[in-house]
Amino acid sequence: MSTARHPALRTPLCDLVGVRHPIVQTGMGYVSGPELTAATAAAGGLGILAGATLSLEETRAAIRSVRERTDAPFGVNLRGDAPDVRERGELLVREGVRVASFALAPDERVIRGLKDAGLVVIPSVGARRHAEKVRAWGADAVVAQGCEGGGHTGAVPTSILLPQVVDAVDIPVIAAGGFRDGRGLVAALAQGAAGIAMGTRFLLTSDSTVRDSVKAEYLRRGVTDTVVTPVLDGVPQRVLRTGPVERLLREGPLSRLIRSLRHAVAFRRVSGVPWADMIREGLAMRRSRGLGWSQVLMAANTPMLLRAAMVDGRTDLGTLASGQVAGVIDDLPSCAELIERIMAEADAVLTRLTTAGAPR
Repeated sequence: MSTARHPALRTPLCDLVGVRHPIVQTGMGYVSGPELTAATAAAGGLGILAGATLSLEETRAAIRSVRERTDAPFGVNLRGDAPDVRERGELLVREGVRVASFALAPDERVIRGLKDAGLVVIPSVGARRHAEKVRAWGADAVVAQGCEGGGHTGAVPTSILLPQVVDAVDIPVIAAGGFRDGRGLVAALAQGAAGIAMGTRFLLTSDSTVRDSVKAEYLRRGVTDTVVTPVLDGVPQRVLRTGPVERLLREGPLSRLIRSLRHAVAFRRVSGVPWADMIREGLAMRRSRGLGWSQVLMAANTPMLLRAAMVDGRTDLGTLASGQVAGVIDDLPSCAELIERIMAEADAVLTRLTTAGAPR
């Protein structure tokens, strides 16, 4: 849509990644597939394909599937500690992907290698010091996610984290955690952000391939129906309070360890990943995250529990990563409708604020 917008809505993020609107759809495992990514990109936002839960060949196929749907820029989310992160980066280069994003920041070698190949590198951070570190390593922008956000998250609210990060680095900062509308976009811009990133809000769209029964589970929840816990994979995650999560919270360390081992076996059976590769990945996780072997085994919970819920629709067995914003979402627009609504509302708010004191 070519509607003229307030000039403040054309931000450095738009110029950096080549999109029309400063709105990012995050790379959610088993959620951000080719359909959702392409729908976001075609609507003028930055769609991020979730590559962390795909094999190398599946990622290649998914990238090409996005390309078949749109010629707009998009990104792919990678795991910085994946044993094959270099091969995945080379794949992005060969396929002409514009952006490499990371939920957990990669090391300097990975960032510089991707940048040298011409990609825009955007890690996510949850603390000022992490933003400063990845900036020194060459990151082009950062996503600053406050604790309101879903999935792996930190302990600092967006309203406190965002200005800290904006003040600390001289690259575009994308605000994440608690965003759903144009008012939030304007608030983020007022604090110095170059745009907003949303996960749960994009999960709850008609373009999301998540099952309707799963979406209904999100829509019926309130803002207090999430919990942040490390019991899933050793790193704090915000998820909906479901039966499986409540059981994990009640279990002792030994029971969780046994359950995690079962999930590791199940993940290998479903994914076909050789045991040698899983052990190598476990060693990488120990080094990058400082996890013990019991926590590495716990990390096997995440892909299987997410898959059970997001792909199979088994909310009684799986886990549902969710931001607190789910409690104030009550509809399922298309990505195009959502982005247009956000931009129109942001334009109206900015126009009202900038003309409030003008002579009538």
